[in-house]
Amino acid sequence: MNLRLELTKLLNLCFVLSSTFMMWKGLSIFANSHSPIVVVLSGSMEPAFQRGDILFLWNRNVESKVGDIVVYEVEGKPIPIVHRVLREHHSEKTNKQFLLTKGDNNAGNDIPLYANRKVYLQKDKDIVGTVKGYFPLLGYVTIWVTENKYAKFALLGFLGLSSLLGDE
Repeated sequence: MNLRLELTKLLNLCFVLSSTFMMWKGLSIFANSHSPIVVVLSGSMEPAFQRGDILFLWNRNVESKVGDIVVYEVEGKPIPIVHRVLREHHSEKTNKQFLLTKGDNNAGNDIPLYANRKVYLQKDKDIVGTVKGYFPLLGYVTIWVTENKYAKFALLGFLGLSSLLGDE
């Protein structure tokens, strides 16, 4: 066992992890969203987006328009929701925009999904971002690893083995 070689491998791994983290944070700052990339987890937006599509978000727009596809988070629920803006209105007193959303493949609007008996989402508080682009079906890797505990262990085992057996 060569200590210098093992330390080099460890430093390379730390470099890859820190570079990935810095890229994510840089993209977050650029898009003004804490989650600039999301994976579609359900079929509620079919046919526009399929389960497994990766969405790229942008949150620097001042207002959302009817027809925009937005990603929002509901208080107390960890998974963001991707749906289309159905209706919008402004508050004269506070100068804030409020949105009503609906999944393209759903029968009704999203009011039952909103937290605390809300009727509208607040643009500056609840919206994570507006969808500006997507990559089809690539997110299935994430879904597969998340939903299958054996896949998660297999992936971790493969990464561990490849780091141990890799030659430099």
